[in-house]
Amino acid sequence: MPMARIHPTAVVEPGAQLGADVEIGPYSLIGPAVTIGAGTVVGPHVVVTGRTSLGTRNRVYQFCSIGEIPQDRKYAGEPTTTTIGDDNTFREYTSIHAGTAQDRGDTAIGNGNLFLAYTHVAHDCVVGNFTTFSNNAQIAGHVTIGDWVVIGAYAGVHQFCRVGAHAMLAAGSIVLQDVPPFVTVAGYPAKPAGTNNEGLRRRGFSAAQIAAVRRAYKTLYREGLSLEDARAALAAAAVETPALAPLVAFLAESGRGLAR
Repeated sequence: MPMARIHPTAVVEPGAQLGADVEIGPYSLIGPAVTIGAGTVVGPHVVVTGRTSLGTRNRVYQFCSIGEIPQDRKYAGEPTTTTIGDDNTFREYTSIHAGTAQDRGDTAIGNGNLFLAYTHVAHDCVVGNFTTFSNNAQIAGHVTIGDWVVIGAYAGVHQFCRVGAHAMLAAGSIVLQDVPPFVTVAGYPAKPAGTNNEGLRRRGFSAAQIAAVRRAYKTLYREGLSLEDARAALAAAAVETPALAPLVAFLAESGRGLAR
């Protein structure tokens, strides 16, 4: 089994667990409670600290900070964690902070995500799979980001907001309320601007499914229905078009209110 390759200038503290073929670059620091899965490459000048678990085949570029304590005045040294899956890419200066005892106690990131330079994931966030955070995209504490979400450059998400699967936040958007699945938003505050049709096509949605998503958007935003009536109409539509099920499930949960 290939051994981990650690640059002579790197510091891997006793207790850290490194999988097979892990690479640790020059001047990087790996804390004593860190676990790094096989095939992960940590570049130069990276800090991975705290009670942090990185899965397999992740790529961490220079000057990233992963697993540091949360930027939260309530934090008092509790043993909170950061949990990261497989096949993620963290470009330069990305920062990921651990959870807080007042919430879930863990910041969780799934698989196959791409974090471009200067992106930030705050404490207690949950990020799904295959998301893209463009340069300088920032999400505050307690935010939930669904699968395949695209967050444009310099966009920001307010704490406790939810962003549903396949949604897209335009560059510079400031999200203050929940963004439903499939929806594109833009502006400050972010307002609905249609559906993410191109993204859905790229992910294999059929023309019929995309048409159903567009009709669902009109039901939610263009027909003057109350939210309760829109939810009922969409639940009925999802029986015929199961692709709408994530939208129905999202609307069934309470949050910060919908971006409208």
